[in-house]
Amino acid sequence: MTAASIAALAASAAALAAAPISYLDLLSRERPTADLRIAYGADPLQFGELWLPKGKGPFPVVVLIHGGCWRADLPGLELMDYAAADLRAHGKAVWNIEYRRIGHAGGGYPGTFQDVAEGLDHLKRLAKPHDLDLSRVAVSGHSAGGHLAVWALARPRLGKTSSLHTEAPLALRGAVALAGIIDLEAYHATGPDACGGPGTIDALVGAPARAGDVYADTSPPRLLPLGGRQVIISGDLDPIVPSRFGQAYAAAAAASGDPSLEIELPRSGHFELIDPTAPAWSRVRAEIDALLD
Repeated sequence: MTAASIAALAASAAALAAAPISYLDLLSRERPTADLRIAYGADPLQFGELWLPKGKGPFPVVVLIHGGCWRADLPGLELMDYAAADLRAHGKAVWNIEYRRIGHAGGGYPGTFQDVAEGLDHLKRLAKPHDLDLSRVAVSGHSAGGHLAVWALARPRLGKTSSLHTEAPLALRGAVALAGIIDLEAYHATGPDACGGPGTIDALVGAPARAGDVYADTSPPRLLPLGGRQVIISGDLDPIVPSRFGQAYAAAAAASGDPSLEIELPRSGHFELIDPTAPAWSRVRAEIDALLD
């Protein structure tokens, strides 16, 4: 074999090694299982899975919110099983929530948002029987779930005229957004078509049927300052949510006075951020730990 051939093979192998994984790669692995599945509402999709660490509580809690473009035709909370198992193994209770999405009856506005809110607040009922420490709760979401995680942190900012307003929402230590589509308006305007283009954002926020400013109670930049710590993590190889979106949002949050940290992880695509076998995950878990410790 010539030196040129060897070099070409090495370059090919390096390219393959650097190629980001897909959600199919992630879900092809054997999946760990939660300890309990618990309904937080009457709809079959209003449930969460509770992952409880060994030992004696009270346990800090990580709420996980899956992505999938807010769409019913893509995978749901199973995408977060691997991250949930790793967090459980490191001493965190995990509440991994499902919710109605675009294409489900009741999904979109306001149902998707109301489900996330109800799922979070249901932790108040789970705390005593499962020895959960509600003074140490952080929320982390991936992709569309990253948007919903930061939105959850913004809930106290929602006015009483909004259909999404609730009294006394669960207090959160902060939010960790993983490749989050946080700024709905910006993604609608210049985002890739990976989630279905602007029509997906319209379906989520109720446009054009809903009157008024459809982003006022749905897109976190419109609610700044949120008053809580936000960690915005992106992968440098992410074609679905390029890191420029996270960088722009984190800058806006910081300018509003919110404590925010923006991180771009090298050699990481979209799904490496929820893959505990990827080098990126140790930094993700460290940032979640930092909110709870």
